[in-house]
Amino acid sequence: MTLGTLAVVRAEQANRAVSGVPTGGPGRAVLAIALVAGLGLLAGCNQKNSYAPPPPPAVKVAQPLRAPVTEYLELTGNTVPINSIDLVARVEGFLRSIAVDDGDTVTKGQSLFVIEPEVYQAKLDQAKGEVEQYQATLVAAEADLTRQASLARQDFASQARLDEARAKRDEARAGLTQANASLRLAEINLDYTTVIAPFEGRMSAHLVDIGALVGASGPTTLARLVQLDPIYVTFTVDERTVLQIREARRQAGEATVNPRTRELPVEIGLQTETGYAHRGRIDYIAPAMDSATGTLAIRAVLDNPDHRLLPGLFVRVRVPLKERQETIQVPERALGTDQSGRYLLLLGADDTVVQRPVRTGPLRGGLQVIEEGLALGDWVIVDGLQRAIPGAKVAPERTTLAPGAAATATPAAAVPAASTARQP
Repeated sequence: MTLGTLAVVRAEQANRAVSGVPTGGPGRAVLAIALVAGLGLLAGCNQKNSYAPPPPPAVKVAQPLRAPVTEYLELTGNTVPINSIDLVARVEGFLRSIAVDDGDTVTKGQSLFVIEPEVYQAKLDQAKGEVEQYQATLVAAEADLTRQASLARQDFASQARLDEARAKRDEARAGLTQANASLRLAEINLDYTTVIAPFEGRMSAHLVDIGALVGASGPTTLARLVQLDPIYVTFTVDERTVLQIREARRQAGEATVNPRTRELPVEIGLQTETGYAHRGRIDYIAPAMDSATGTLAIRAVLDNPDHRLLPGLFVRVRVPLKERQETIQVPERALGTDQSGRYLLLLGADDTVVQRPVRTGPLRGGLQVIEEGLALGDWVIVDGLQRAIPGAKVAPERTTLAPGAAATATPAAAVPAASTARQP
């Protein structure tokens, strides 16, 4: 009997002695119940604690997708205006007016600058008068020649007189030709007094103010006009890449890379954009490599109706090379990296985690192409990677990958187990 039980008995006996209850009979039954309860409590206090291991962590697993992918050549380039000219004054005079504001978008044929036209209008009128004068002289010379020829046939005029009349007629013709040329030059110079836009584009700030003398010692630059729609993108490809492209196209049965026989598409992305939002086509490939740089110059043209692309921008360029119909793809988030390279965590036998090194290909829309190290029947851990430790067990939940940028996973009600992995 322990000290605790003895104390309970002694307390019960004392209580009964004071109250006059005999120690036998019902009291003894109550005492027996108290003793059993005390022994049970003491036995529970003396029982040793046992360790219960935590359940395996929950993860989501899915089999990789099989989908086509387009291989791209990714480069960098610069935007270049398709047309960019200096607007110059081709005649001498004082700048009379500026018809547009700095930075305006102008249309083809729109008047931009006016250089005092009065002087050139007067020269035009003078040239017209000279033309009319020589026309009258020619009419008179031809009439005189006709008359002298008639008299010469009747022996009333000498041959010398006839030759003189013919010379005056020819001189009048030459004078009229010269007068017509002077008239044409006067018309051209008058047209030059108005500087018009040769194409649609955007104006720069004007470089000469109203009232300034322009064209005095040569052409004077008034402003610059830049065409923004369409716009060029220029880039270069190194020699090794050129040889690889030509070999790939030779194997595909393409005998030429002439862009005029094939509309080669190109995609452009700005530095602040995600992806490649602008589409165009390659319209020029240099006929020879640049031996100084070892590169081949290529140019693409893009529609730019909203003028979002400005000349001189640094852009990302992507050119599709070929399309592969069968590729293995997994979400990019499922990949890890260590000193040996990229790897995936797979579901192995007995629901244990296996680390598998892989060789990756291109990344397209959140899905990473796996070139080596993964089979279509493997189960890849796509969620809960932080809880998955190689060699440890996990509680897998099967999901199915859905194609798309997010590569979302949805629960799979019944997915056949891989031949190399145990059904979770």
